[in-house]
Amino acid sequence: MAVNRPYHEQIDIRNTKKLRELEATLPPFLFYFFRGIEPNTSSRTRIAYAYDLRVFFDYLVENHPFFKGKDVRSLEVSSLENVKPIDLEAYMDYLKYYTSEDGEEHINHARGLMRKISAIKTMYNYFYQKEMVESNPAARIPLPKIPQKEIIRLDIDEVAELLDQVESGEKLSEKQQAFHEKTKNRDLAMLSLLLGTGIRVSECVGLDIKDVDFQNMGVHVHRKGGKEAIVYFSDEVADALEVYYDERKTLVPRAGYEDAFFLSLQMRRINVRSVENLVKKYAMTVTTLKKITPHKLRSTYGTSLYQETNDIYLVASVLGHSDVNTTKKHYAATNDYMLRSQRNAVKLREKLPDKDAGKEPEPEAASKKDDPDNKTDE
Repeated sequence: MAVNRPYHEQIDIRNTKKLRELEATLPPFLFYFFRGIEPNTSSRTRIAYAYDLRVFFDYLVENHPFFKGKDVRSLEVSSLENVKPIDLEAYMDYLKYYTSEDGEEHINHARGLMRKISAIKTMYNYFYQKEMVESNPAARIPLPKIPQKEIIRLDIDEVAELLDQVESGEKLSEKQQAFHEKTKNRDLAMLSLLLGTGIRVSECVGLDIKDVDFQNMGVHVHRKGGKEAIVYFSDEVADALEVYYDERKTLVPRAGYEDAFFLSLQMRRINVRSVENLVKKYAMTVTTLKKITPHKLRSTYGTSLYQETNDIYLVASVLGHSDVNTTKKHYAATNDYMLRSQRNAVKLREKLPDKDAGKEPEPEAASKKDDPDNKTDE
């Protein structure tokens, strides 16, 4: 991999090589499928499809009467005509639990089933639209229903505690504290940026020095599908970034990583796994039952932005969602905060003023016991 290329190009090249390796284990006609969907999918998505389709064709040559015993590489696109909806239903049942050739056990629940069946649906749709097959059995198979997951976000006190721990490191282990002084400015800048902009971890680690614009308070990010965007950050985030940048200018990166904004201790561009690990490290110091991950930091920002603006289109744009319905599904529909804050917005009846309000209380009537004209014999 040519390390002197921009980060997003390095990732695309690496994924392209991986996809080609996987294509060598699949039916040759899938070459046209992967080329056909390239304009509308990311390289990571195509790799995921390749893995899922390999499971599908391995299943066919092991279990389907027409395919049984055949070499996957010898299959032609016309062979897809032999798969019926009932075969796909049997495959869905198989996916719930199966053992791969290497002996590894696999269990798929609704979400995993949906992803694997989506790969098959996309493949059949492509060849059907190109008139390379005459039928589309996958169109008759409904996707599993996935229960809506509640968005997990950090409360404001949890965010403050997390950033405080990044600054102080007082709850870290002795071993972790030994490295804390070397990384705290970087870590604080990185977590502040994730919490203050909602960018993805891959977008964060891919930042070059030229992508951070302190004058206009924005970062230039490369998003899914090759899109690019400017995401703006607050004064608070800028403060953390500037402290780290002053330190970054004193560091000497390894060859090929001179442009990277965030560096590892090895003086290379920091990677996604390392960011996931450092978030996990600091999360262990926060008093909460929530599982804090980099994606939860993104959810925290998205939810907070929607609460402040009530503008779902703005949130979709900032987060880089190509479909606003994705944003609505995750932020608007489940926003309990907004529901609770509007609980008194609708009045059923106007409260009438008290008729006796403002009147002086009347003197208490005298009792019979104190009435001199109402004496009785004892």
